[in-house]
Amino acid sequence: TRIDVSVERGGKDLVRVVDNGRGIDPEDLLLAFLPHATSKLQSAEDLFRVRTLGFRGEALAAIAEVSRVRCQSRPDDAPEGSEITIEAGVASAVIPTGCPPGTVMEVRNLFFNTPVRRNFLKSDTTEAGHVVETFLRIALAHPTVHLTFRSGGRLLHDLPPVTGLRERVAVFFGRELAESLLWVESRVESTHLWGYVAHPSQSRSSTK
Repeated sequence: TRIDVSVERGGKDLVRVVDNGRGIDPEDLLLAFLPHATSKLQSAEDLFRVRTLGFRGEALAAIAEVSRVRCQSRPDDAPEGSEITIEAGVASAVIPTGCPPGTVMEVRNLFFNTPVRRNFLKSDTTEAGHVVETFLRIALAHPTVHLTFRSGGRLLHDLPPVTGLRERVAVFFGRELAESLLWVESRVESTHLWGYVAHPSQSRSSTK
């Protein structure tokens, strides 16, 4: 129900994602960083009903190869949490640690061991903008989740849960646009499309 995101230097130095979710059992912590691993799929049909906000199966393995990662996690029914650190793909032993229920994923020094790839990153401001855009899309798609975003130690967004998408739209695009939104909905066989479109009076000149 809550996710806190923090970045330093546009994510180059630090990306931290903290949630109050179900947590990861100690015996599964190392498995989470193996290539192609995922806890979301028990059958092929599950591909069509993923409802969680966790990492994709391949992402953690790829990130851990090119950064310094620390993950702390505690299931809500466990008396203590567990922690693992991975540097350039080399994992430590899983150790017990004190932490609240949920998971903390911390990524430091992105591409420290592949400096050529680090050189392809844009300026801190540009990279932070990419993170904000991704954060915005998730915030709009999940209005019932409390989300915060910090960049360089500054709190840029604190979005309490709301019951409708329109309230989140107002935060990012203004109350005037939100109040003029038009609801659209249609079903064709098994496909269901719904959401809001902006009124033509709200057309804006923008490359976005």
